Parts: sequence; structure tokens; C-alpha cells
Amino acid sequence: MRHSPLFDAALPIDRRSLIVAGADGCRTGWVVCRRDTDGSLDIRVVKTLAEACEGLSILAVDMPIGLTDTPRPGRACEGEARTLMPGKASSVFPTPCRPALAGTTHADANAISRKLGVGLNQQTFHLFPKLREIDELLRGSAKLRRVVYEAHPELAFTRMNGGKPVLAKKRKPDGFAERRKLLARHGLKWKVDVMSGAARDDVLDAMAVCRTAMLIAEGTAMRLGPARERDRYGLPMNIWF
Repeated sequence: MRHSPLFDAALPIDRRSLIVAGADGCRTGWVVCRRDTDGSLDIRVVKTLAEACEGLSILAVDMPIGLTDTPRPGRACEGEARTLMPGKASSVFPTPCRPALAGTTHADANAISRKLGVGLNQQTFHLFPKLREIDELLRGSAKLRRVVYEAHPELAFTRMNGGKPVLAKKRKPDGFAERRKLLARHGLKWKVDVMSGAARDDVLDAMAVCRTAMLIAEGTAMRLGPARERDRYGLPMNIWF
């Protein structure tokens, strides 16, 4: 785990001019929390991740980027993330291996993954449409590979909370309130409780990874996983927080 410069120090970049956002998958697409240069927030739901990227310098996304060819040993960044969140490690879902994405049903994907080492659960299979979308988008655009970063909301909340995981469940009133207070303490306030097309906790997660995007822009984000770890298509396998 280390800080990692994302921009050439020799280039005169005004980080305050960077428009950043965080995105989390929701039932109708992606909920996006965008922070403009004046510090204002714009939270909305879009249908595609490509749409979410429009006009951004940095987008932090709660979705794995970079897939292994076999399910074991898995991505190093995930193991590091679980270690940092005792009591909350289960929030880091095991990312499926690339061959399993070819499965069109859970039974098919599970059989492919199991043949390569270990099966996958139904919850992971439900992520397949979003996983395919981000994978295809980044494999097809070198430009967007410099914009989109993998993040994790519970890691973001852990950092906001002084390194202590927030153990209360975010869908419960106390867990939701605790996370909302942390966001407000770090300059991310949300006045709307209901948003069409997205659950409250989806919005909460988008705001959390927006905070990660802000840290990436500032050059103070932390990276999990080796800097040079890439999948077969050159996509990085790192989690930022």
C-alpha cells in the first residue's frame, strides 16, 4: 500500500481544475456523484458508464477493473483490502476470473470457474453485466484507462473514519446515518433521501468513491496491489482509497 503520483510532476497541473466523480452500479445503470471545480455536487443516474465518464478528469468506480485468468490466487489488491477492514472484509467480493464471464447463467459461470480452481457465488454472478461493461469500455479506450480508477466505498469510509471500518450495515438506519455524517465531515453533503432509479445506499457509495476520486486528484490516494500488476489486456488490478 502506497501513495502513487498519477501526474507528471514536471507538468503545471492545477488540481483544482480537475472535475472528478464517483460511480456505483444501480438497478437502472450507474449513480454518479460529480464534484465540480467550485465544490458543488451533482448526483444523478445515467444508463451507461461511458455517459458517466463524460467531461471528467477522474472517475472512481465501485467495480473491479482487471481480471485474472484463474480464480486463484486472485487479485492481490483484494486480499490487502480485506486485511485493512477487520469485521468488514466480506464487503470485498471475490472478483470472477475472466473465462467465467463467458457464462450466460450462474450454473455455466460457476462450472467454468470451478473447473479452473474454485466456483463463484450468485452474488458475484449478479455483477456480470456491470463487469462486462467496464471491461469492454476500458479495453476499447486508452483515453478512458487514464480516467477510470477502481475504488471501494467501504475502504473509502474506513479512511474517512481514521482507519476504522464502519461496522454497522449501511442499509440499517444507524449505519446509513454514520456514513452520511462521515461524508458531510469530509465536504460531501447530500440533502436528498430518495432518487429515482437508485437505492439510498447506492447514492451513499457513489459519494464515498467520489471522495476517493478527490484524493486521487490531490495526489494523496492510497493504492492497493502492485503498481505494475496488469491483466492479459493491460488493465490495472489496483484498488484506490
